[in-house]
Amino acid sequence: MTTDTDIQLSGPFKASDSSGRSHDVKAIRIYDEGYGIIDVFVDFTASVAGLYKDKTLVGNIIDRLRALGYVGPNFEHSDPGLQEAKMIVLEAPEEFSEFAKKKGWKNLAEEFDDE
Repeated sequence: MTTDTDIQLSGPFKASDSSGRSHDVKAIRIYDEGYGIIDVFVDFTASVAGLYKDKTLVGNIIDRLRALGYVGPNFEHSDPGLQEAKMIVLEAPEEFSEFAKKKGWKNLAEEFDDE
């Protein structure tokens, strides 16, 4: 499911949902460039359909990103139409861009900034 335009932020780990069930995460990834708002793709080995709203599961994903160096507020889920059975898409807050840049992400909007 990954492509050569992806930046992998995390490899496999386990994350629990609010009912205590454990889910195997394959990877957390982002696209290598974008215009400000970054979608964070979380790939799972099995179906997590509908769990993109589960605050505990999303919190475990954010905790993993924090352990990797992200400092900032929690995420929200992205558009429900982007969610898939084995993938949760989260919309990162603006503060995430500094962490993403350290991982190789390029903000295409900066080309148009007047400095």
